[in-house]
Amino acid sequence: MPASIILSNLSLSTPDGRSLLSNIDLTFAAERTGLVGRNGVGKSTLLASICREHVPQSGRIVTNGTVGLLRQDVQLLAGATVADLFGVREALKLLGRAARGDASADDIAAIDWTLEARLETALARVGFDLAPDTELSCLSGGQTTRVRLAALVFAEPDFLLLDEPTNNLDRDGRKAVIDLLAAWRGGAIVVSHDRGLLETMDAIVELTSLGATRYGGNWSRYREQKAVELAAVRHDLAYAEKRLSEIDGKAQESMERKARKDSGGRKKRAKGDMPRILAGARKDRSEDTGGRTAQVAERRRAEALEAVDTARRRVEILQPLSVRLPSTNLPAGREVVWLDRVSAGYRPERAILRDLSFTIVGPERVAVVGPNGSGKTTLLKLIAGEMCPLVGTVRVKPEFALFDQTVSLLDPAISILDNFRRLNPEAGMNACHAALARFMFRADAALQIAGSLSGGQLLRAGLACVFGGATPPSLLILDEPTNHLDIASIEAVEAGLRAYDGALLVVSHDEAFLQAIRITRRLDLAAEVPGADGRIL
Repeated sequence: MPASIILSNLSLSTPDGRSLLSNIDLTFAAERTGLVGRNGVGKSTLLASICREHVPQSGRIVTNGTVGLLRQDVQLLAGATVADLFGVREALKLLGRAARGDASADDIAAIDWTLEARLETALARVGFDLAPDTELSCLSGGQTTRVRLAALVFAEPDFLLLDEPTNNLDRDGRKAVIDLLAAWRGGAIVVSHDRGLLETMDAIVELTSLGATRYGGNWSRYREQKAVELAAVRHDLAYAEKRLSEIDGKAQESMERKARKDSGGRKKRAKGDMPRILAGARKDRSEDTGGRTAQVAERRRAEALEAVDTARRRVEILQPLSVRLPSTNLPAGREVVWLDRVSAGYRPERAILRDLSFTIVGPERVAVVGPNGSGKTTLLKLIAGEMCPLVGTVRVKPEFALFDQTVSLLDPAISILDNFRRLNPEAGMNACHAALARFMFRADAALQIAGSLSGGQLLRAGLACVFGGATPPSLLILDEPTNHLDIASIEAVEAGLRAYDGALLVVSHDEAFLQAIRITRRLDLAAEVPGADGRIL
């Protein structure tokens, strides 16, 4: 039987009972399927349910074949090695004993003589040549993710379930994941907001509060189909609402005409201009006609209401995220950042950055690029004053704000409102609420604890607290701002940054994001030529 995953009438909820997805019917075949949807809709929970790590609220999951899950984050044991991740430590020891001539006959019979070659092949598929005894603590987060993916492929499951596999990966790492999936002949379900990766999918499944919908083709094809679908749904809703309004208007006119006619009849009867029997007959006919007319009108209105309700059920009602940053009026010729022959690192004998010089002038938009471990985050910490250079000079002139991946400028233990007051102590309470409302944190929404927010909400709260103050910063420093955002949030942030008139310094591996915010220069930390502006591309 071909490998497949079948979801029948599946409903999922969070551990505290909050409903996520209801009555889902889906089939995944041996193809690459991108799983998309806003943060918190249930994508990771669905993967965990397929792996039997989460119990569905109701419904069935039938899996024909084996599955392997790549989680977003895992805790690794101290001293764990590449071999441990592959689960082959003891098997490699056995090969070692055989090579030394210390293996028994039973050992020889149990040896997998292809193991080392298969390990090498699996690591090569993600672009690595590592010794099995390499400790994972020596690898960066992105490198560890690639090794975990290699270990997953090494187990040869029928289905790969990948949860944000390109988060924290550099350009080479992302390419390795894309190349691996391109050559994969089994099934793959990929949760991702990486639009470059989604472009390589065979199908897209979108999860919303309304359910799950499958679209054939890659990300671009999905966007085209989704746009046509939304236009049709909105047209149907607008027509249904217009029809209801027309019926209500006609009903009102009919009631007013009847009221005028009834009033005229009563006046005639009061004057005695017609025989009592004739007046009574006309009154009875009028009441019968009015009753039938009211029944017809009520039936038509009920049908129109049902049409409106049906159309509305096809539209997901979400609070749209909007990011609008105030003007900074940064002059075009003003020096913003200046580094002169800077070397930096955490130990003098092992500098991460060496002899680096560059400047940012006016509202330039500079992307810091380079492989994992090349010093991108170190550079941002230097500019933000969170660490000092080993040698050289760093000068930053305007007001700036640093947004790291966890938006650590916010205190996670207090509310958004209290964070705003902490960062803007001169602002009165009315000004605080007004500023937060501009970023859609109105009334009780401003009282949410920062640590309880989703990735998109957290970034929006940070922007609200920084740009809602009296003096918005002229330099915005962003470290992988899209890592924990869903695609709708990414697009909203892109729109806000495109309109921002200050300087931008951005670390991101998301090429689509960098193009969308109109980066003007790139600082490549992997370039070989050092010196003044020698790495600016």
